[in-house]
Amino acid sequence: MILCIGDVLDSAALVELRDTIASGVFVDGVLTSGWASRLVKNNEQLGAGPALEAAQKIVISILSVNPVFSAGVQPRRFAPPLFARYIPGMQFGTHMDNAVIGPDHLRTDVSVTLFLSDPDDYDGGELVMESNSGEAAYKLPAGSAIAYPTTMLHRVEPVTRGVREVAVTWVQSLVRRADQREILFDLDRVGHAIFEREGKSEAFDLINKSTANLRRMWVDS
Repeated sequence: MILCIGDVLDSAALVELRDTIASGVFVDGVLTSGWASRLVKNNEQLGAGPALEAAQKIVISILSVNPVFSAGVQPRRFAPPLFARYIPGMQFGTHMDNAVIGPDHLRTDVSVTLFLSDPDDYDGGELVMESNSGEAAYKLPAGSAIAYPTTMLHRVEPVTRGVREVAVTWVQSLVRRADQREILFDLDRVGHAIFEREGKSEAFDLINKSTANLRRMWVDS
């Protein structure tokens, strides 16, 4: 499931995050890439320091409380977010994200990109998902996020004008399998719709029961 979520950051939070990032220093993005992806990675990333630490806390706190993100991703642990900048000529060719990240061996189930630049402020820079059924390109409004299975090949198209800024993180989900996360997400949406229409009805109780029992079956212990 590829999940696009609008307004993860409201205008005030977006300004705060971008100001925080702007107070730091950007370095070559290759410094944080794997042995294979470094061959196709050409961007800049926010370097270590107070700005990076503060920006990471903002992103994780906002994602953690977003109800759509929580229902769709079922987050258990977050990798420390990275903050990437692409100026004209930069891109990130086709690659796979690492399956395991960091010294605590976080398993990456879901990749997340939070768009920080308005799409009218730059040309190119689309996030492209590659699959056997074809390609899909995403360039979302500032403050929006896209979450997708880390099992997918993907790339960032070359930026030809302006600056593309994004935050990127990875999540170890309570539910490892993407198809099971999608089923739980759909059931959760149906349950909320029934509750809004009927209140705590018999139909709501049954869908809520099934959702809870599936979570018991699928959540990693």
